[in-house]
Amino acid sequence: MQAFRSTVVAETSVLLILDDEDPNLGLYQGECTRLGVSWTVQTGHNLITGLNFGYKTLPEDVFAVGFMGDDHRPRSVGWDRAYLDALRDLRTGVVYGNDLLQGEALPTQVAMTVDIPREVGFFAPETLIHLYCDNYWKDLGSEAGCLRYLPEVVVEHCHPAAGKAEWDEGHLRVNRHQSYVRDGRAYREFVATGGLQRAVETVKRLREP
Repeated sequence: MQAFRSTVVAETSVLLILDDEDPNLGLYQGECTRLGVSWTVQTGHNLITGLNFGYKTLPEDVFAVGFMGDDHRPRSVGWDRAYLDALRDLRTGVVYGNDLLQGEALPTQVAMTVDIPREVGFFAPETLIHLYCDNYWKDLGSEAGCLRYLPEVVVEHCHPAAGKAEWDEGHLRVNRHQSYVRDGRAYREFVATGGLQRAVETVKRLREP
């Protein structure tokens, strides 16, 4: 929250999605109240259910919605304005910055116009648990012709794979080999059964004049 508040310049706000089974739930809720941060509690117990729950709680007049994990740190002052400017230029689209780990290869953090998840029906495919959502965001924006990468905008991914954090229980659980196999298979099935193509066609319709 310190990194976020020291770098935003637009009317950008955070919604923290907490897990109702987290043993530190009460601590997080107390800190959110102390800091004046909006929060909500989900029961799905994984990243994807949290994302798909969270965007549905937003007010109707919201223009864009984004995701940063708890191991992302925005570094560029005005990153939010850069994202919003790019999205307004696209009208409907997907934008991401440089996470200093994957760079242009994958949007490990992302923002998109809110009409996309509202019309597609999800922020990320519901068959996923934690991984491959960034593959979906990139494939969706690329194939719909509305993806923009901003290399000068840094939202650092402080991930253990980059040597910027310890491999704690949470990171180990979601990054184990079985998780990659499981979510990789689920994403390939999503693509093979037409899920990606249907989402792309929906976004293309949204982009029509």
